[in-house]
Amino acid sequence: MKILLLGKNGQVGWELQRSLAPLGELVALDRTGDASHRLCGDLQNLDGLHATVHALRPDVIVNAAAHTAVDKAQSEPELARRLNTEAPAALAEAAQAVGAWLVHYSTDYVFDGSGSTPWAEDAPTGPLNVYGQTKLEGEQAIAAACPRHLILRTSWVYAARGGNFARTMLRLAAEREVLTVIDDQWGAPTGAELIADVTAHAIRQLTHRPQDAGTYHLSAAGETSWHGYAGFVLDSARALRPALALKTRTIEAVASSAFPTPARRPGNSRLDTRRLQTVFGVHLPDWQRGVSRMLAEIL
Repeated sequence: MKILLLGKNGQVGWELQRSLAPLGELVALDRTGDASHRLCGDLQNLDGLHATVHALRPDVIVNAAAHTAVDKAQSEPELARRLNTEAPAALAEAAQAVGAWLVHYSTDYVFDGSGSTPWAEDAPTGPLNVYGQTKLEGEQAIAAACPRHLILRTSWVYAARGGNFARTMLRLAAEREVLTVIDDQWGAPTGAELIADVTAHAIRQLTHRPQDAGTYHLSAAGETSWHGYAGFVLDSARALRPALALKTRTIEAVASSAFPTPARRPGNSRLDTRRLQTVFGVHLPDWQRGVSRMLAEIL
């Protein structure tokens, strides 16, 4: 099996380099591509993406690249649409032309974030911002152009590598006695390594069961608010490193309105993952397990 991975240095892409390697020959590209082999990994270069897919003729394309700066997308909608809609559409067309599978990642931001019920795959969509709208349009373009696709919607993604919410809380807790954290947005922190491992498992199954193509929800089990997440991070950090110098003794809960942002965020980012677990036979661990492991790695 030959696999083309785009976005190799992102949070999920970095873990995918590990999880996909045992499946076969892996060609992993970032935005700079591979000039020596004339391979393009830049989602802004649609012709280059087409040429790369046709040159490699992979069995599977995994697109882990995207415009993920939610607030910046509000002020640069053309770039967001190029990366999140037009590039996935181009990859889908190229995948269909060479007979490849296309694996793509999307987001709970395709929904309007209302209520408290976890979102099922067929729930009505209603993005609140440019990021969510362009990701939804990307999903639709893929489904229309390439039947052999796997779209995994996820949320609240973190990784030990690079910046993340936990690192931010630990940094602030070392500086401040009181933290103020939003308590009216709910979801499940989901580790990039979990996403990568489930992706590899799903690809193996799809090669034998192409009828399992489609859109699935992938997130860790359980739910919390950002306020609950922050509390768990600090309690866990103190247990792991008792000598850690953390000043924070109080975490105040506030509404989203206390931190206005250019892009509206959904209040309900819960995802119903039963379809994924049933079809692919996977178990999704509680979010606390992955966060605890990540904290043990970074502390």
